[in-house]
Amino acid sequence: MTVSCSDSDTSSLNETTPLLNDAHHDPEDQDPPVQKATPLPIAQLLIVCAIRLMDPIAFTQIFPYINEFIAFLKLTDDPSQTGFYSGLVESTFAVTQFLAIYQWSKLSNQIGRRPVIMVGTFGVALSTMYFGLSSSLTDLLLSRAIGGIFGGTVSVVQSVVGEITDASNQAAAFPIYGLVWPIGGITGPFIGGVLSNPAEKYGSIFQNSVFSRHPYFLPCLVAGVIALSGVLIGYIYLEETLRKKTRNGSQVSFIDDREPTLRELLSIPIIRALSISAFALNFNGTAFDVLFVLFCYMPIKDGGLAFSPSTIGFTLSSSGLISSAMQIFIMPVILKRIEASRIYNISIAAWPIVFAIIPILNVIARHGLVEETGNLDVWSNVKLWTGILCVLAISKVGGMAYSVSLILTKSNVSTPAVLAVSNGVMSCSMSLARIISPALASSVFALSVEYHLLGGYFWALMMVCFCLLACCLGRNISRLSKSSLTHHNPQNRK
Repeated sequence: MTVSCSDSDTSSLNETTPLLNDAHHDPEDQDPPVQKATPLPIAQLLIVCAIRLMDPIAFTQIFPYINEFIAFLKLTDDPSQTGFYSGLVESTFAVTQFLAIYQWSKLSNQIGRRPVIMVGTFGVALSTMYFGLSSSLTDLLLSRAIGGIFGGTVSVVQSVVGEITDASNQAAAFPIYGLVWPIGGITGPFIGGVLSNPAEKYGSIFQNSVFSRHPYFLPCLVAGVIALSGVLIGYIYLEETLRKKTRNGSQVSFIDDREPTLRELLSIPIIRALSISAFALNFNGTAFDVLFVLFCYMPIKDGGLAFSPSTIGFTLSSSGLISSAMQIFIMPVILKRIEASRIYNISIAAWPIVFAIIPILNVIARHGLVEETGNLDVWSNVKLWTGILCVLAISKVGGMAYSVSLILTKSNVSTPAVLAVSNGVMSCSMSLARIISPALASSVFALSVEYHLLGGYFWALMMVCFCLLACCLGRNISRLSKSSLTHHNPQNRK
């Protein structure tokens, strides 16, 4: 079997060929060649980012109103149980995505990356619109299940980014790709917060229409149309990146080579370590997304902040701005100077700090609440929003680990076929975390509030413990990973 990454570079993968480049080769055995940075394929990178942007917009636009949506459908009369249902909805997405990701990755090795990405984006668009028209718990779960199946193509998009870059330009490319989720994290909650329940917010123009009967359809419709525009962009401009050199030297758009099995991949120490750490990272990150929204939504007396959906949307959009600034100004600089494995461990160390701080925000709100007005006094408002910005900023330091994990995966595999299924394995690990994390985190939150465990903050203690465990798991990556730095600037290696 022969898989080629470029016209001049072919590599064989068979029963005797290692799946990874040697991660432990002694750099002193030979002098590394001087390597000139490859020009960044900026046009194709921006197209891939534009397509990828549709997914976080569709995913995050439900966050500001999901709890209100559940209350509107009268799924429960107990506000403390709202978190259970919102967690169930998110876990359903993750279950079907988990089952689909690896299969999409394998299929992309057969028919190419481009058609898989197009089908996936189209499916996400339709499922998002269906979600907005839901009138029962069954509709909510079914729409999210369909979205999860088609959302499983995310690992294929990651493979495309890996295939159009190399070690000399990845420090610039992956931070640009990393901007996708922060921008989506700004746009999605803004759409959800501003456009939800338009008949009540904006009056007669939406009265006696589908938007009054289905008050949360408008943000889903807008997000779905944006996703359909991604399909159109991809159909016109996206190029196929998976190539194979034939005997006569011509290029074709896809390969039919045998990729390694799941057992073969997980037998490789660094892939196994990355998979386990990816699960822990996404468990903590997903729990934060669920718990922070619940924390903002719950009344102050129950341990929350009593924010409205529009305020929650504003808060989440602010976090996207913080993350975008880090991706633009910090990530490219540190990736050129510090090993990706070291950055990864620093990032995941931020998560226990985040969950330790969140309960303090409720303490500030409780002490600053003016009973007569039901609002906080001015000084308490200043302290509260300062604390919120600190929590969001530190959480985005932890979120940098997502981009770095893509670089670590790419740096430790040798061929496009292996890269595709390796990205699939990493995405499966993350989806598995999304299956468990929302339901577990929201259920523990509900129990903490209902039984007043540790003053209602038991959920925070649980998450701090999980985050510390993730930090321990991440240490193996530094020991096993090969260098992510290029050889053209060896004095910067740390």
